Amino acid sequence: MGRKRGQEEAKTGAPEWMTTYGDMVTLLLCFFVLLFALSTIDAQKFRAIMQSFQGSLGVMKGGKTIENNLYIHEALEEEKTTKQLEELEDFKKLQEKIEAYLEQNGFQNEILVDLEPRGLLLRFKDNVLFDSGKADLKGNAGQTLLFLSDLLKQDEFANKYIRVEGHTDTDPIIRSQKYPTNWELSVARASNVVRFLIEEAGLQPDRLSASGYSQYHPIAPNDTDNNKSKNRRVDIVILRSDFVKSEPYY
Repeated sequence: MGRKRGQEEAKTGAPEWMTTYGDMVTLLLCFFVLLFALSTIDAQKFRAIMQSFQGSLGVMKGGKTIENNLYIHEALEEEKTTKQLEELEDFKKLQEKIEAYLEQNGFQNEILVDLEPRGLLLRFKDNVLFDSGKADLKGNAGQTLLFLSDLLKQDEFANKYIRVEGHTDTDPIIRSQKYPTNWELSVARASNVVRFLIEEAGLQPDRLSASGYSQYHPIAPNDTDNNKSKNRRVDIVILRSDFVKSEPYY
């Protein structure tokens, strides 16, 4: 059938204005998706904070949060760092007090006081606490140990754990039935220091431990008499809280 003359041809498809409208809506959608993506982290933080409040106010048993959230963990790490700094300051003050006491009593060259990763180290050099080949405390050794124990009873150190370590050089024990090897001697020396701190100084037994390492933790090569005297020592370590938590027997 023929088309009438003058009749306009019908247009197919969407109106032209729909193309512009569709582009605009697409751009708006992308814009709001971008805003949502940028605000996702804040929303997570808000949810984490709310969950933390719920736990701390006793909504959940034991005061725990609903989940182990990354942002809560970061906040706890910041608090942990603050506590570590406070503990470090306490150790520095303790170190100053001990060093002042040692200088007043002429022991500054016999007892080393140093901060190390484990905590505060007191290193008693050769023959300060014991005579050669013996594990009985010398008469004047108790005075220094009593002074140390008085400091460790103060509030800021009352919960600190103390490790006593005995060390020897490589020279074998000669003519001793009581201490056949350096193992027995190093353990006996550490044990006697711990026993004194408990029975004479009054420290709580659960704060103390004794270890003997014989010749196997030297701080100098055992090649000269001077170096061997450095290795014959007793170390008292006042442990940092984080180090104690990593030790299974505390």
